[in-house]
Amino acid sequence: MFFRTNKYQFDAKPERPDPIFAKMLQEPLGGQWGEISVMMTYLFQGWNCRGPQKYKDMILDIGTEEIAHVEMLATMIARLLETSPVEAQEDAAKNSAVGAILGGARLEDAILAGMNPQHAIVSGSGAMPADSVGYPWNAKYTIASGNLLADFRFNVTAESQGRLQVSRLYNLTEDQGVKRMLAYMIARDTMHQNQWLAAIEELQADGLEETPVPSNFPQDLEDQRVSYQFWNCSEGTESAGGRWAQGPTPDGKGQFEYLANPQPMSDDQGHLNPVDPRLYGTPKAPVPKSAAE
Repeated sequence: MFFRTNKYQFDAKPERPDPIFAKMLQEPLGGQWGEISVMMTYLFQGWNCRGPQKYKDMILDIGTEEIAHVEMLATMIARLLETSPVEAQEDAAKNSAVGAILGGARLEDAILAGMNPQHAIVSGSGAMPADSVGYPWNAKYTIASGNLLADFRFNVTAESQGRLQVSRLYNLTEDQGVKRMLAYMIARDTMHQNQWLAAIEELQADGLEETPVPSNFPQDLEDQRVSYQFWNCSEGTESAGGRWAQGPTPDGKGQFEYLANPQPMSDDQGHLNPVDPRLYGTPKAPVPKSAAE
């Protein structure tokens, strides 16, 4: 069960409208690494969690928080698309692009200046579940594998990418109201990255999962000849100096081996047999005897 309060987690109040930045702000809302993605990812990870209750509760805590972040971003975008007051129009006249939006009376001026036309045509000056170029949010961005360590590692990546994008956006606006909200979101991403890293440590300390994932697949069933070999598959040998090329492996079960000149382990050259002639492949395949009869 979910309950909503009318008070936002943090302010979503810009100083003035800015349809161009509203378009940019769609990315952390509906992009691959946006708040809708992490919200859905964490909620499904939590609902599917079969581990100890502390992990399930933690995942659903952050998943529920991300709903609030979606709410803040959607509201900020909608407010950035509102009609500006007269004084904002006068202040913005110095900037040709913003002036066309805030000072011009025609909506087409705003669109020509860089506004997302779908904000006017589709959503009526509201946010959309889409990224900054209008691509609809995709459920494929949601990752919930059922393996907590695999999921937590992905979550670190998601929070890292999200924080990176919001940090870039922070430097693309001078609106102090927008900056305050972005600064808050950046800080929460700092917490969430550390949270998932701590969760990974605790998961391993609890003995629930370890490297490699999945840890319960019998390692004697894999081709252990190549389990810890680093293959130099490009020009240059600088990679030989890395931690990944020598010394004990992080899982404690082997030693890294550097192969400077790896060779194919198969004589297979990828030749394919003719397809069924009814599929009309190219080049023309011989007709099977049974078909000719």
